[in-house]
Amino acid sequence: MFSALRRTKSISRIALDPPAPMADRHGIAVVLIVRNEERHIGEWGRFHAKAGVRHFYVYDNGSTDGTLVQLVAAVGIENVTVIPWHQKLRDGNSGAEIHNQVLAYAHAVANFGDQFRWMTFIDVDEFLVPKSAETLPECLMHLEGAVNISLPWHMFGRNGFEEPPEGGIVANYTRRHPEPMSPLKGMCNFKMIVDPCHVTALRVHAIETDGSGDSVNDKGVRASVGDRKKPGFYSADHIQLNHYYTRSNSELQAKITRGSNMTQNEADHVRRVMRKVDQIEAESVEDLAAKRWFAGG
Repeated sequence: MFSALRRTKSISRIALDPPAPMADRHGIAVVLIVRNEERHIGEWGRFHAKAGVRHFYVYDNGSTDGTLVQLVAAVGIENVTVIPWHQKLRDGNSGAEIHNQVLAYAHAVANFGDQFRWMTFIDVDEFLVPKSAETLPECLMHLEGAVNISLPWHMFGRNGFEEPPEGGIVANYTRRHPEPMSPLKGMCNFKMIVDPCHVTALRVHAIETDGSGDSVNDKGVRASVGDRKKPGFYSADHIQLNHYYTRSNSELQAKITRGSNMTQNEADHVRRVMRKVDQIEAESVEDLAAKRWFAGG
C-alpha cells in the first residue's frame, strides 16, 4: 500500500538555481501552458500586450486547433516563443508524476528569466488588470525592490451565459464572487509576479525566491505563504487578477470533459470543479475594472 501511495503522489515543487541577470534585462514576460484555447487566446493576448507584456512564452500541451495562430495574430510573431510541451513525465524510482505545468514554469525561469525584470505565470482564463497606471510595468514601479508579489484570484462564474457570448470575455463577464479572500476551500489562491533571477523553487500557486516563500502584496505588505490568506493581506489597488473560472456553461462542461492537467480520478475532478462553481456563483458583485480599462484604448 505504501508503494502504491508513493506512485500516485505528484512532484509539484521543483527547485532550481536562479539564472544570472543580463545587464540589459527589462520588462515583464508571461509564461503560459495551453491546450486548445483558439476561441479566447486572441483576446487574452491583446489584453496583455496592451498591458505592457514584453514577451509571451507559450508551452503548448498538444493543441490541435488554431490556438497558436490566433495568439501570433494578436500580439505578433516576434513577441511569442512556443515550446512543445505535450508530455507526462514520472520519477523513475517512485513513479510520481512530475507536474507538467510546474515543470514548464521552471524551464521558463531557467532558460529565459535572465532577460526580464519580471516574470509571471498565468492561464488563458486569468487576466492581469492594471489598476493604478496604464501598464503592468508602471503599476510595479513602486515595488522596484521586491522580488516576489502575490496577487489573489477574483473569481468570475458563468454570468448567466449558456453559450459563449459575442464580444469576448472582458466585456461580458462582469460579476464575480465578492470575497477574494474567501475561507471556502479552493476559492482563495494566488498567482505571482516575480523577479526570475531570484527564483529558487516553484509550485503553481507559490514561488520561492532566495530560498523563502515570503512575498508581498501589490502595496508592498509582506507575508509568509501561510499568512497570505489572512484578510489583511488582500490588496488589488495596483493590479487585479481576474480568474474567469467557468466562462459559459457549455465551456464549463467542455472543461470538465477535458479533465485535469494531472492524472486523477474523473469523478473526483468533476466534484471539485462543480463545488468551486457553486461557491463562486452563490453570490456576486459587479466588477467593471477590466472592462473599463480594456475599452479605454
